[in-house]
Amino acid sequence: MILLHLGAMHLVEAEKNQTLWHRLTPKSRLLCTLLLVFAIALTPNGRWLTWAVYAGAVGLIMLLSRVRLWVLFRRVAVEFVFIGVVLLGTLFRDGGHTLFRWGWIQITTEGLTVLGSVSLKAFLSLLILNTLILTTSVPALLHALTALKMPPLLVAILASMYRYIAVLIDEFHSMQKAARSRNLMGNPKRQRIIVGNMFGSLFIRTYERGERVHQAMLARGYQGLPPLAETQSGGRGDILALTIMISVLLFGQAITFHAP
Repeated sequence: MILLHLGAMHLVEAEKNQTLWHRLTPKSRLLCTLLLVFAIALTPNGRWLTWAVYAGAVGLIMLLSRVRLWVLFRRVAVEFVFIGVVLLGTLFRDGGHTLFRWGWIQITTEGLTVLGSVSLKAFLSLLILNTLILTTSVPALLHALTALKMPPLLVAILASMYRYIAVLIDEFHSMQKAARSRNLMGNPKRQRIIVGNMFGSLFIRTYERGERVHQAMLARGYQGLPPLAETQSGGRGDILALTIMISVLLFGQAITFHAP
């Protein structure tokens, strides 16, 4: 899963696109995305018409951003596999009419409603979040978080993770090649022990290497955030986009409160 998302960290070609979505500042894109995700997540279960409105907003952003759909859905599919294990537990709950029963396992109408609602929330949220990641570089996102007054320490931790995760993967690959060159990965029974030892050694190496990397970053003028080649200033388009987004969210919530 990490390998699937690593390529997006150095994604700079998306920043060169001249779409309406890309013309917004990273701060406005992040703010629109967060507002939409919170609105989707906080909508009560079973409000299908409200989610239809939010799905239209997500689809419009995907259309305007011109994101590659096969890349987007591949990332969402991998993420949804991990989330689906947790979502499955929402199916077996009391309430409503019992549709199926086998021992202590039962499927009710309430369980189906909760499962469908939570799955739809997760799917829409993953779509819009991955669209943001695929169209905005990580340094721009970090600077946008700083502009939104996120705690500087948390932003610095995210920036360090962004800069260091590729080093971790390269280090693991070098250890894996060394194990294969010594014919240590051929026996399936010993392979689990070797991989476990590699993770233990990797933890020690990362601790020592992290100190050296941090000192090297400080010597080169590191101030908590990765450098950003070009900064964008907000304009009328950003104000219009935020106004439209807030109007859509208020319309969706109005449908929620007026629904029977």
